[in-house]
Amino acid sequence: MEIFTMATATLTSKGQITIPIQVRAALGLETGDRVEFVEMENGQFSMIAASKTVHDLKGLIRKPAMPVSIEDMNSAIAAQGAKAG
Repeated sequence: MEIFTMATATLTSKGQITIPIQVRAALGLETGDRVEFVEMENGQFSMIAASKTVHDLKGLIRKPAMPVSIEDMNSAIAAQGAKAG
């Protein structure tokens, strides 16, 4: 893992920190955004922006060329279930 810059913050008695401005800018964080702490190897943690909503995912997946009916979906699910059982 390569480290480019280092920023520090101080933990308050309430368990709060202020995220340094260069970190907020790099993560694209704004007031009210959420962050996630992901445990990595050797007890280290990575902080990632968790500010995206479901609405941000719109347009990520293309629409199918042909629409599929609920009946067709149910038939496909039943067929797969019959194969697995």
